[in-house]
Amino acid sequence: MLSWTKVDDGVVIAPGERLSWPRTIGIGLQHVVAMFGATFLVPVLTGFPPSTTLFFSGIGTVLFLLITRNRLPSYLGSSFAIIAPVTAAVASHGHSSALGGIVVVGALLVVIGVIVNFVGTQWIEVTMPPIVTGTIVALIGLNLAPAAKNNFEQGAVTATVTLVLLLASIAFFRGLLGRLAIFLSVVLGYLFAFVRGEVDTSGIESAGWIGLPDFTTPTFSLSVIPTFLPVVLVLLVENIGHVKSVSMMTGADYDNRIGRALAADGLATVLAGSGGGSATTTYAENIGVMAATKVYSTAAYWVAGAAAIILGLCPKVGAVIAAIPAGVLGGVTTALYGLVGIIGIHIWVTNRVDFGKPINQFTAAIPLVLGIADFTWTIGGLSFGGIAIGAIAALVIYHSLRLIGGWRGTAGVRE
Repeated sequence: MLSWTKVDDGVVIAPGERLSWPRTIGIGLQHVVAMFGATFLVPVLTGFPPSTTLFFSGIGTVLFLLITRNRLPSYLGSSFAIIAPVTAAVASHGHSSALGGIVVVGALLVVIGVIVNFVGTQWIEVTMPPIVTGTIVALIGLNLAPAAKNNFEQGAVTATVTLVLLLASIAFFRGLLGRLAIFLSVVLGYLFAFVRGEVDTSGIESAGWIGLPDFTTPTFSLSVIPTFLPVVLVLLVENIGHVKSVSMMTGADYDNRIGRALAADGLATVLAGSGGGSATTTYAENIGVMAATKVYSTAAYWVAGAAAIILGLCPKVGAVIAAIPAGVLGGVTTALYGLVGIIGIHIWVTNRVDFGKPINQFTAAIPLVLGIADFTWTIGGLSFGGIAIGAIAALVIYHSLRLIGGWRGTAGVRE
């Protein structure tokens, strides 16, 4: 399984092929740079140790490659979908309870992956059609808008400069640099904040160069877990979408590996949550690198995974990341959280959801307001936040209108 056919050159380098090791290492390091900007932001925004998240990101990528039998090129980075439930869990029940929620998310994804491996994905498409999945993904991103505002207000000048730098990077740079606009804006915003004296360097100076990351064990709180359940759907959609993207780019049919990919991501998430890391997902940033280089070799991902593990074993790197000031985070998250919402809208667009039909209008409209306004519903010891309520509402509204409207011929269910 751990072998590749060496090729000297080619228009397309297949997953089972590799270039010379020096060139493969170079491409692998490109993948590290591509994943780094988004992967380290998640622990910074949630208060998790960055080194721990990077470490488990590398471990998860290696695990993914093994479970998919080294033929599905993907990198497992931090999922932005987990930010909102983690923030809520940490505020109400502490850091370890958020890790418990992450472990549950991963375990459910493993179960779904096993089912998909045997019966396929048709049942997912019937249960959660594009109008439902798009709505849930959108409300998860838009639910985070107040968090972006809070960070922005803590350093408005730096936040504005960072946001302008992000847009300038997109406007001026092509290819890989254009795809790394988020990373570039954070680095330049960080330097701007440093010049303004907004970076606390005490932790950087005291951190060692080599050491184990900070590990934390999870605890499980019944009142926290419901908030995490919609994240399972987001990871499901992301993984399936990314596998299909790789299939399209390589011309190979990877549908029979979707179940393995889901289970692998779930297992990586369980492992990360068990030790203090963040939930993982296959990364669009790295798919972008493959699209630019036409190199789909899994050998490059072994290099990227190993590099992430090494970075995770360097406390100095973690301290530099942890010192990113709120203003820089406020600028970049103003865009990023909105982009998570746009991914949901992209699902609607690519699947040509017809918003002329009442069933689609109300399946999206009501849950979006519930999620953005962060409605809360408490039953005994259970508390459901805006994301959980919105996700449940999307499923209930769609299937209720579909059942009754299909029977009555109303709600735009049938033409």
